[in-house]
Amino acid sequence: MSAANDKMTREERLAAKLRENLRRRKTQTREMRESGADGVSKPDSER
Repeated sequence: MSAANDKMTREERLAAKLRENLRRRKTQTREMRESGADGVSKPDSER
C-alpha cells in the first residue's frame, strides 16, 4: 500500500508544480501586456 501512497504524493507534487508554473506564466503574460511588449514573436518584416 505504500506504493499507492508514494504515487499519490508524486501526483500531488506534480499537480502543485503545474499550478505554480501556470500562475507564473499568467503573471508573465499579464506583465508583458501591461508593458506593451510584443513577446517573443518577430515582426513579419524581419522574417
